[in-house]
Amino acid sequence: MEHRFWQQRWEQSQLGFHLSFVHPILKRHLVHYALSPGTRVFLPLCGKTLDIGWLLGEGYAVVGAELSELAVAQLFAELGVEPTMSEWEGGQRWQHGALSVFQGDIFALTPAALGAVDLVYDRAALVALPPPMRDAYASQVLALSGAAPQLLITFEYDPAEKEGPPFPVLPAEVARHYADTHEIAELSRKDVLESSLNFKEAGVTRFVEVAWQLLPRPA
Repeated sequence: MEHRFWQQRWEQSQLGFHLSFVHPILKRHLVHYALSPGTRVFLPLCGKTLDIGWLLGEGYAVVGAELSELAVAQLFAELGVEPTMSEWEGGQRWQHGALSVFQGDIFALTPAALGAVDLVYDRAALVALPPPMRDAYASQVLALSGAAPQLLITFEYDPAEKEGPPFPVLPAEVARHYADTHEIAELSRKDVLESSLNFKEAGVTRFVEVAWQLLPRPA
């Protein structure tokens, strides 16, 4: 999936993936990670999610990676803060207080540039990518975050009924990407078809949202 695809989605305000509320899974399950104040949470392909403002309000530091400059500009505008900007090799770093966002190609991001990661919150990143890109993405997240815990959200549906994104990611694939480094536990599973109008109108019969807890395996 080319960069231009996502740039056009933002330019044309085709933002079906953007929720107008803080994700209930984040609010419900973050407690399982027993994070300390100031913990640094990494959101890959973060868009302008309202989850960022909620995390900041809860006292966490947030670092995001997002391709679209328009998305990042809208994020800071909606938070009502003026960022400072600096260059990094993949684009621009936008920063205000405890929030940093690396605007540009996540595959150009390095652990040294990103800094410490205490939790990866993958709400809509893995599922946004077609199968050929997901192996590289998962490897990059591991390279950037090491064995940091993850809160991962995936979807399950019949791809013959509708083409993604978001794409279906089944448990076997989650294990393939992360089982070598993390212990994986299912936190919740819910059919959210009734609130996913694009999928319901397309004739999808089952659209299941799954939350996963990934904890680092003991050394």
